[in-house]
Amino acid sequence: MRAATLTAFGSPLTVHDVPDPAAGGGEVLVEVLATCVPPYAAEVFGGERRYPLEPPVVPGVGGIGRVARVGPDATRLKVGDLVWCDSTVRARDDALTPDITLQGWSSRGEGGARLARHLHDGPFAELMRVPTENVYSLPAGAAVDPARWSALGVHTIPYGGLLAGRLAAGETVLISGATGNLGSSAVAVALAMGAGHVVAPGRNRAVLDLLADRFGPRVSPVELSGDEDTDRAAMAAAADGPIDLVLDLLPPQAPASAARAAAMTVREYGRVVLMGGVGMLGGADLALPYPWIMRNSVTVRGQWMYPRTANAGMIRLIATGALDLAPERVTRFGLDRVNDAVAHAAAHGGPFDRTVLTPRA
Repeated sequence: MRAATLTAFGSPLTVHDVPDPAAGGGEVLVEVLATCVPPYAAEVFGGERRYPLEPPVVPGVGGIGRVARVGPDATRLKVGDLVWCDSTVRARDDALTPDITLQGWSSRGEGGARLARHLHDGPFAELMRVPTENVYSLPAGAAVDPARWSALGVHTIPYGGLLAGRLAAGETVLISGATGNLGSSAVAVALAMGAGHVVAPGRNRAVLDLLADRFGPRVSPVELSGDEDTDRAAMAAAADGPIDLVLDLLPPQAPASAARAAAMTVREYGRVVLMGGVGMLGGADLALPYPWIMRNSVTVRGQWMYPRTANAGMIRLIATGALDLAPERVTRFGLDRVNDAVAHAAAHGGPFDRTVLTPRA
């Protein structure tokens, strides 16, 4: 098969012929049709984000494909099925604290690194082997445009954060980092889940206007000034009532003060979910005040990626039209143009703008 390989950090990806992967027991072999290229992929491949990838590696984060071969433990999947391949792989030998790797992308701890060495390669290739439990059947309608459906890899991440925060229909949620790629997705997903009101802070006026135009009065954009106290007051005022949940999706470059300003708008007994990259590049810690958390009975939790059930839930939201993918802009690249795709993703990482690699096109 043909694949795009990262041979060393700082080097362009190399497209060449490599041996077909051999799927064993508990695994499925999938023909990759489409995979989203993250806007920050160039930072990962350049080594700027210091992800624990071990070159040479075929990278990528999940994708849409057709089943080419199934193992003996598969009871529902069959050859030819159109499927979503989730990159979030959990070790099978610890139910309480499983080691996790993002296949072809990242890992957590030494156990996750060991798992990544076994499931080393991702979807920037014509074929990929995937654990059986990470393969999800898609509705027939997804076959019309698999590239558009590959946005599952974007939307399921904030969906996991909103599930972790127990978002209920009618609640008010603040999305910290709403003008980014994941943050704008979180706005759409929260509304699809029934949020009554979404506060969307950010510093990009054009994106804030786009969110307001697309989603109407249920979204209140807030243009941030950079002053923590001023911004906290502006966000609280925009909510026009209690904020039940804050989901933080700010990138690594954002200051901790911005995350703190957003978090501290939450109501008494409210919930804060931290899912972004603040602090990954160094700098000040989040430093939420102990007395404020304790006296207001605020729940603060972290969430990395999402539970397995989130995949099924997100597929349902898209299939029923609760989350509409039609307005999203999708730009497709064949495997031979993988480096162009990485550059395009970096330059077009705004709201609802998807760069998609189509390895078998």
